Amino acid sequence: MSDPRPGLPGLFPGKHFISTVLEALETKTTMSGALGRRYLMRAAMAGIIIGLLYGAHYAVIAAFDAIVLGGTSLYPLGRIAGALTFGWALVFIYYSRSELLTSNMMIVTIGAYHRRTSWARAARLLGLCYLGNLVGGLLVAVFVRFSTLAEGAVLDQMVGAVEHKLAYVADGPTGWVDLLVRAVLCNFCINLAMLLVYNGLIKEDLTKSLVMIVAVFIFAFLGLEHSVANTVLFSIVGLREGLDLGLAAGNVGLALIGNFLGGGLLIGLYYAYVNDDSRWLKEHPPED
Repeated sequence: MSDPRPGLPGLFPGKHFISTVLEALETKTTMSGALGRRYLMRAAMAGIIIGLLYGAHYAVIAAFDAIVLGGTSLYPLGRIAGALTFGWALVFIYYSRSELLTSNMMIVTIGAYHRRTSWARAARLLGLCYLGNLVGGLLVAVFVRFSTLAEGAVLDQMVGAVEHKLAYVADGPTGWVDLLVRAVLCNFCINLAMLLVYNGLIKEDLTKSLVMIVAVFIFAFLGLEHSVANTVLFSIVGLREGLDLGLAAGNVGLALIGNFLGGGLLIGLYYAYVNDDSRWLKEHPPED
């Protein structure tokens, strides 16, 4: 017999999204426990993808910057093209079933809200995921260090980006707040894309890919702060040019906090709460 309570699907339209996320969490929790080494490898693959696509992002910017028409560099177009190139990173990670820290922040928060995992287990999963992302990023950094992939104008673009990111920390509280806001908005964009991918309304892979590309384009073009991408960039530049480890650690630490606020709370906790029908069902039991 169907549920006689009218409008239930309309009142809580995100139930499919929540159930999909909880299924994904179960798989991730099992892998990060019993199959921890393999989970670490899947996370490392995400770090490799981030490293390659982020490197391509700066290479594209450098290539456009070298083109001068009418005495004007095409650098602005390069920023657009570079951000679009980096936009494919999330698509590659999603369809290769790799593990990215920032999207997992949303997933574990929803799981903790629904008591499908504890915060201790969630923290372990996120910690293992970040470690894997770091290992993958370091591998790319080593490859770049012993190759000519990042030299000349490409390296200059990377070094300039690192200096800009470290300046947020060196500038004191004003810079910290700026960095934190950029990190919040960054993971809000990423997990808003994953919300649209997981909610079951988009069926075509092309549309899913476009959603993810646009989300990453926004954060790359606006200069928002992504903890994993920053970690990889710092690794690449650090192995070639050296790095202020204190400032780099401060940047990543603030980015991690902001990313969790943006993806874990503004998307994860928000959608877990607004689609929680348990109290409403108790107050409106089905009529006999």
